[in-house]
Amino acid sequence: MKNAIHFTHVLFTQGVMKGAGGVLSLAYPLFGIILTVLVVKYLVRDNISHGVSKVLYAISRRKSFIKPHNNWSSILASSLTIGFGGSVGAEAPIVLTGASIGSNIARYFKLNYKYVTLLLGCGAAGAISGIFKAPIGGILFTLEVLMLDLTMSSIVPLLISSVTAATVAFFFMGDNVLFSFQVNQGFTLSELPYYLILGVFCGFVGLYFTRATIGIEKLFGKIGNRWTRMILGGLLLGALIYFYPAFYGEGYDTVMLLLNAETGKAPGTVLFGEIASGFWGFAILMAGMLLLKVLATASTNGAGGVGGVVAPVLFTGGVAGYFLSSIMNHMLGISLVESSFTLTAMAGVFAAVLHAPLTAIFLIAEITEGYGLLIPLILTSTVAFVTKRSFRKYSIYNEQLALSGELITHDKDKAVMTLLDWTKEVEKDLLTVNPEGNLGDLVKQVARSNRNIFPVVDEFNILEGVVLLDDVRDKMFKPELYEKISVRDLMTIPPSYIDINERGDAVLKAFEQTGAWNLPVLDRGRYVGFISKSRIFSAYRELLRQFSEE
Repeated sequence: MKNAIHFTHVLFTQGVMKGAGGVLSLAYPLFGIILTVLVVKYLVRDNISHGVSKVLYAISRRKSFIKPHNNWSSILASSLTIGFGGSVGAEAPIVLTGASIGSNIARYFKLNYKYVTLLLGCGAAGAISGIFKAPIGGILFTLEVLMLDLTMSSIVPLLISSVTAATVAFFFMGDNVLFSFQVNQGFTLSELPYYLILGVFCGFVGLYFTRATIGIEKLFGKIGNRWTRMILGGLLLGALIYFYPAFYGEGYDTVMLLLNAETGKAPGTVLFGEIASGFWGFAILMAGMLLLKVLATASTNGAGGVGGVVAPVLFTGGVAGYFLSSIMNHMLGISLVESSFTLTAMAGVFAAVLHAPLTAIFLIAEITEGYGLLIPLILTSTVAFVTKRSFRKYSIYNEQLALSGELITHDKDKAVMTLLDWTKEVEKDLLTVNPEGNLGDLVKQVARSNRNIFPVVDEFNILEGVVLLDDVRDKMFKPELYEKISVRDLMTIPPSYIDINERGDAVLKAFEQTGAWNLPVLDRGRYVGFISKSRIFSAYRELLRQFSEE
């Protein structure tokens, strides 16, 4: 996929960024978005944006099934978006592609949900591992971001998948990773307070990135006309790239320039040329880049482009770290290592936005091929994560799913209840009585039954109520009442009804709200049977046992 993006960029747009804010920089991103929208609409015919959220939704609501077209569609669409300058990352589409391949292989062999989910996770872990050549980061991404509830035996396939992906990536691409940097200077204990400040700063940057991304994409979603949305987003992106050429594509080249302190070689003089005369001019431009990158990313996706937020998050983190360390060096007269702060801030913002501190720590540690910054990485990532989570409970990937009740991967109890096929537990052998009948008719049914519940159902199979044996026990031995008391006089209305299409968690919620032990089940208003709380919990325990098996 990286080669596809590079091929698209070289074939169609090479030379666009040679000058500061080339005029074609206004047109190429718009053209790429239009191509992407056309491909998605007429070839894919499905929504493939927000790849990681799609994977989470598949785990939560589709029993880990991902449509087969995702094996290739995300690669094609994101290559067009990013290759023509879309300010997004390829990581989420690659994760969706890897997860889709794993899911569809498992379904081809007719494996159960547990193993479909495991292979989906292996695909996602392999994707991250292959992109960054970071096998530990790939495994942790699957565990932290996708929150798969895996047993120890499941770790082995994840390890194999991640290591294999990293090995294959090395075989085909050598040491050519997205960005590579050797940490030559470690840290001193006296710098830890500054890393603590950096952690808080990264937490607020992550909070800003999350809120701005979701808010801007919602604004684009309110634009009903597809063409208006595309043109507005494409032109806005083009204008941002005109003034900040570093926003063109994923932005890893700019991150490398920051790490190597070669800011003067950044693309385009508009960003780092004559305008940035003096320290404060440069600082203002860096602050603008820090604040506006999220606008470029959200505009790309909001206009119809396909891409993820991992690259923009790492880009924003790198800029944040370089910006803050430069400010502190200039104002406090100290000598913080700007490259170390750049790397550490990348981990901090990643941890804050994705709620994945362990992934952030080991991802940066593996990319830099060393653990010289491990303590600052741990401190900054943890503080950034805690800071951001104090204001916003969910990550950028799962917030919308959580608010709509569609997220189960982060709630084991809800996950099991959602996957429970409770309809198999519906009892359909209860004897019914007609609402027009009398006590005598009811007594005949009682004699034939070993249950204490009698649904009152009319000739159209509509449930009108229920008669409980305890309510009529004192009248059953008075034959003189058999013809005088009607079934309608004896029945009560159930506290709630369960639709046959309800999810397991909704069924459990109905029992909790009513306090009932048995509730009637209906199918489009017609009586089906009764479901009991005891049978639900027995099935729940069995399913939980299956998930917990090694």
